[in-house]
Amino acid sequence: MQSVRIGANQAGQRLDKFLHKYLPLAGNAFLYKMLRKKNITLNGKKAEGREILSVGDEVRTFFSDETFGKFSGKASVQAEIPAGEYWAAYRKLQGITVLYEDGDFLIMNKPAGILTQKAAPGDISLNEWMIGYLLSKDSAFVRELSTFRPSVCNRLDRNTSGIVLGGKSLAGLQYLSECIRERTLRKFYRTICVGELREAASLQGYLVKDARRNQVEVSRLRMAENGNPVEKAVPIQTAYFPLAVTKRYTLLEVELVTGKSHQIRAQLAELGHPLIGDAKYGLESVNRELRRRYGLSHQLLHASRVTFPEALAGPGSALSGRTVTAPCPELFGSLERELFGFREQA
Repeated sequence: MQSVRIGANQAGQRLDKFLHKYLPLAGNAFLYKMLRKKNITLNGKKAEGREILSVGDEVRTFFSDETFGKFSGKASVQAEIPAGEYWAAYRKLQGITVLYEDGDFLIMNKPAGILTQKAAPGDISLNEWMIGYLLSKDSAFVRELSTFRPSVCNRLDRNTSGIVLGGKSLAGLQYLSECIRERTLRKFYRTICVGELREAASLQGYLVKDARRNQVEVSRLRMAENGNPVEKAVPIQTAYFPLAVTKRYTLLEVELVTGKSHQIRAQLAELGHPLIGDAKYGLESVNRELRRRYGLSHQLLHASRVTFPEALAGPGSALSGRTVTAPCPELFGSLERELFGFREQA
C-alpha cells in the first residue's frame, strides 16, 4: 500500500487529474478500474475521480511495489524525481535575475539567447532554471515534483529579453494563467524600429502561423482576395507609443494587447517599420550595419514592465495593482544613447 497526503500544491484539482500526475504511465481505463475496485481510495473511502482535493486529504493506492513503480515511473516507492536537469540549468544559464518573489510567484528578467521553455527534449530553458533556483533555496522541494511542477506562464522568443512570469504554487499558476487568458494583465515592451513613427497608434489585424518556417504572416483583413476566410487567422492587437524619433529610427513602447507568437515583430514589419536586428522580419541592410557597428545580432525587443489587475483576495492580492519593471539590457541602453543621443545617467 502507498499513501500520499495532499498539500497546497495538489489541492483544488480533481482526484483523477491528480492521479494522472501521480501515476503518469497509467491510462484512464486502468485508473477508473482501480477506483471502482477500491484499489485507489480517498480518505479511506471509495471515490469516483471527480472529487475536488483539499489540503490534508489522503490518497491511498493498494498496489505492489512493482505495479506502483511501473505506473509511476519510479524504480521504487521511495525513489525521488531526478533533479540533475534542474541543477544543470541553474548552473549553466547565466544573467537571469529575480524581480519579484513570494510564496506563489516568481517574476524573472530573462536575457536574450535563453529559451523560455524547451523547444526540443535536449534543450535547457528558463523553466528548468526556475525549478533549479527553487531547489537551491530548499532541496526538500524535490519531493513535490512528482505531483506538481512550478512553471513559467508566458513565453518570450529566445532572443527577446525581459519579464517572464512564473508560478511557484498551483494557486499562483492558476492566477497567472487566468490573468493572461482574460487579458487583465498589461504587458509593455521597448524596442527600436526602422523609420519614423511620430504618433501613437493601435494596430489591429489577423495573424496566420506558418509552423514549417517558424514565421507568421499578418493581414489587416481576414478574407483572402478570393473572398474565402483565411484559414486559422486569429485577431491580434498591438498599441505603440513613440518615445524618441529620428529620421532613421524610432524608440517605441509597445503594449501587447493580445499575445501571439512574433506578434510585435510581424505587425510592425507589416506596417513598414521592422525591428532593428530582426533576422526574420527585418531589413538585412540595416541589420548588417548595426551588427558591424554595435554588435547587434538579434531583434532588439525587451519585455520591460507588467501591471497586474486589482485583486482583493486570493494569491493575486499580493500583486494587486503592482507594476514590475525589468531594466533594459546594456546593449539596448548603448543603442539608445548612440541612435537618439541620450545621455548616460550618472
